[in-house]
Amino acid sequence: MFKVIQRSVGPASLSLLTFKVYASQKKDATHKATVKLSLYSVPEVQSKYVEEQRTELEESISHLRQYCEPYTNWCQEKYSQTEPKIKSLVQWGSDSYEFLQNAPPGFFPRLGVIGFAGIVGLLLARGSKLKKLVYPPVSMGLAASLYYPQQAIVFVQVSGEKLYDWGLRGYIVVEDLWKENFQKPGNVKNSSGNK
Repeated sequence: MFKVIQRSVGPASLSLLTFKVYASQKKDATHKATVKLSLYSVPEVQSKYVEEQRTELEESISHLRQYCEPYTNWCQEKYSQTEPKIKSLVQWGSDSYEFLQNAPPGFFPRLGVIGFAGIVGLLLARGSKLKKLVYPPVSMGLAASLYYPQQAIVFVQVSGEKLYDWGLRGYIVVEDLWKENFQKPGNVKNSSGNK
């Protein structure tokens, strides 16, 4: 007693289309129910979401995660800050290793002479801590400038400019401190000698 009305008809490749089917139990029924039929359709199921109660283990894990969250955030922040530095350090190390593996001819003897000059500077600096800080780098720099004169000239120019800049800044700071502390209105004497 069911009446079926087919809404679309197509070729064999379109045979997976959905159709509307009108079902009624009596021929003169006024109420028609529409049912969708498809090869892949799943009947709708009335479902209701019910949240399960948390167990004691889940609660304690949740409290532990909330307690540790600031520390893990701090660790992630520090890691994100140090990761580029570590990567650049690793890259520098691998580049240095590659350079030492394929060093230009005569590099290692030059390196030995420069290192020996540093040791001689350390031996000459006996007694004073300031000499121990100054003599080895200066002697190594002099030995390196014999082998690499162009790089030494560039280094001296750049470091000379930096030293001049630092000296100028230091002079300005000392001058400001002098003016603030020692040249107060009560401390200044007349140039004629009268008070």
